[in-house]
Amino acid sequence: MTQVPVLNTAGKEVEKLTVPADIFEVEVNVGLMHQAYVRQMANARQGTHNTKRRGEVRGSTAKIYRQKGTGRARHGARTAPIFVGGGQAHGPKTRSYAKNMPKKMRRGAIRSALSALLRDDQLIFVDSLTMDQPRTKDVKQVLKALTGGENALVIYTDGNENIRRSLNNLPKAHGLRASYLNVRDLLQYDKVIVPIDALDVIKRIWGTEKEAVSDA
Repeated sequence: MTQVPVLNTAGKEVEKLTVPADIFEVEVNVGLMHQAYVRQMANARQGTHNTKRRGEVRGSTAKIYRQKGTGRARHGARTAPIFVGGGQAHGPKTRSYAKNMPKKMRRGAIRSALSALLRDDQLIFVDSLTMDQPRTKDVKQVLKALTGGENALVIYTDGNENIRRSLNNLPKAHGLRASYLNVRDLLQYDKVIVPIDALDVIKRIWGTEKEAVSDA
């Protein structure tokens, strides 16, 4: 297990913390993280795009003039794709882009992302990060003390919505619930700030002990 420094909101180290190796020290699998990222982005697509084929547009399907003798090119109905107002050739149709991925692979991708962040010194552990009321100015000062002004992802727990609301007006910061960890958000920011209470949620959800109990 690796020991990491725990900072306060002023950016000063207050203690050392041991993080679980089954979450933060696994072998980084880039291919697995990429597969999870592609799946997440594909599942976010609505797939509601739709174009009308020549059989769906409004218009007569009668042949517009006779086949021979006019000196003009051969044509059929006005609904053909080459005419204005005709159907769309090979256009997109409503479909689902959803991709499946086994649960163990999804969990492995999250652990790989967390391990990569810890390896590259992108994780910042904080003893406490709470706010009595939403205030962008206060959270901006905290982020500057912790990250030096880099863009950051702040992990928070369910009962700490004031943090999320305070981050809404900061273009270089984003808040994410600890129970909603995903590969896209974890790898999108230079720094990831993890309060101790959020770390407890991460250990409870993404630890391997739970999997061992369920497999048994």
